Amino acid sequence: MKNTIVKVKPNSIAEELEIEIGDKLISINDTEVKDIIDYKFLMADEYVEIEIEKRDGEHWCLEVEKDYEEDLGVEFENSILDSARSCSNKCVFCFIDQLPKGMRKTLYFKDDDSRLSFLQGNFVTLTNMKDEDIDRIIRYRISPINVSVHTTNPELRVKMLNNRFAGNVYERLQKLASAGIDINCQIVLCPGINNDEELKRTTEDLFKLYPSVRNVAVVPVGATKFREDLFKVTLYDKGSSAAEINAVSMLQEKYKGIIGQPFIRLSDEFYVTAGFDVPETEFYGEFEQLEDGIGMIRLLRNNLDKTLPNIDMEIKNSFTMITGASAYKEIKAVASKIQKANPNINIDAVKIINNYFGETITVAGLLTGKDIIDQLKNQKLGNFIIMPRNMLRSGEETLLDDIIVKDIEDAFNRKVLIVDYSGEDLIEIINKFGKEEK
Repeated sequence: MKNTIVKVKPNSIAEELEIEIGDKLISINDTEVKDIIDYKFLMADEYVEIEIEKRDGEHWCLEVEKDYEEDLGVEFENSILDSARSCSNKCVFCFIDQLPKGMRKTLYFKDDDSRLSFLQGNFVTLTNMKDEDIDRIIRYRISPINVSVHTTNPELRVKMLNNRFAGNVYERLQKLASAGIDINCQIVLCPGINNDEELKRTTEDLFKLYPSVRNVAVVPVGATKFREDLFKVTLYDKGSSAAEINAVSMLQEKYKGIIGQPFIRLSDEFYVTAGFDVPETEFYGEFEQLEDGIGMIRLLRNNLDKTLPNIDMEIKNSFTMITGASAYKEIKAVASKIQKANPNINIDAVKIINNYFGETITVAGLLTGKDIIDQLKNQKLGNFIIMPRNMLRSGEETLLDDIIVKDIEDAFNRKVLIVDYSGEDLIEIINKFGKEEK
C-alpha cells in the first residue's frame, strides 16, 4: 500500500493521464520506486516512462514529457513511500522519553530518517545510517539535510546519545560537505555537559566545513515533570542563560568578522530566560532557523510593524490571544500595540501554564488543549480567541492531547482564529473577523 495514490492534484500531469485515487506507482524508467527519494530523483528529467497499477490490477505504461522539476502532482498513502526509520539512540536529553503514558501512539515514535529531514525538515543524528546510505544522499543530491550534532567530541557524543556508533558524526559531515551537500546543524545544549569549551570546540569544528555547514542552531535542554529514572540534567536559569549568551557572543563576533554573519545562534528561549532583548533583524539573516525557535520574536515584531498600518479603524470588537509562559510578555506587547493603533479594539493576552508537562515547559508549541480549556474558564474572554498555528499538529486542527480546535470553540462558544506564529497574518485576520459577532 505504500505507493498507493490518495490524492490527484487538479490540472496536474496525473490528472491529464487519468491516474486516479487508489492507483499505485510501480516504477519510473524501469526502476522500482522504493521510497520518496527514488521518486524525486527519478522524476527529475524532461522525459520519463511511468508504470502504474490500476485499481483493477491492470498495468499502464505511460510516457511523460514535462518540465525538468515538474512531478506527477499526486500524494501517496505514505509520505515517504516507506516505513520511517526509528531512532537507535537513547539521548540523555530525549524529550520523548519524558512523555507521560496515555498519549497517542505516534508521539512515542522517535524518527531518525534522512528522508524526513529532506522532506519535512526533521533533524537526524546519522547514527542509524550505513555508508551506502550516506553515499545515496550524495548520489541523489539530498540537500539540505538537518543534522543533530550536539557535540563533535566522539567520546562525549557516544555518552550523550548512549550509542557506541555515535562517535563518527564529524567524519560523516566531512564526507557530505566535500560532496557539496548543504547541512544545517542543531545542538541541544546541556549545562555542564556539552557547553563552554565543548560548545566552542564543536562550533569551530563545524565552521571548518562552512559553507556546506550553513549554520548552527543551539536550543536549551528541556525537562518535563515526568522525567523519572533518567539521566539528571540541569536546566538553564536566568544566570546560566546570560552566561551562555555572553560566551557565544564572542564566537559570533569572530565569525561575523570572517563571513559577515554569526554562524552560530541561540534560540529565543535563552534571551527570554536571561531577561535580555533579542538581537536586531540583521543578526538573523534570512530567518532560516525559525523551526529551532531562533528569531521568532524579532520576526513577530517586524511583521507587526509592517502590517499594523493596515488595521481597519472601523473595527469595534474584542479578542483574546493565548500563548505559553515564555512568549507571554511579547504577546502582551503585541496586544498593547494593536489596541493603541485602534482603541476601539479590546485585545488582551492570556498566559497558559503548562500543567500537563510541568511548568518548566514554557513554549506555546507544547501546550495541550486541556490546559487551554481549564485555564480559560477563569478568564474574561473576548469575542474571538486567537492562537498560533504552532500549537497544532502540522496540517491539522488537533493539539498534542488530541483535543481539536472545535472543542475549544464549543467550550466557550467563541470562534478560534488560527494565526501564523510569525504574526504575518495577524492584522489581516483581525480585520477579516473583527466586524463579525462571536
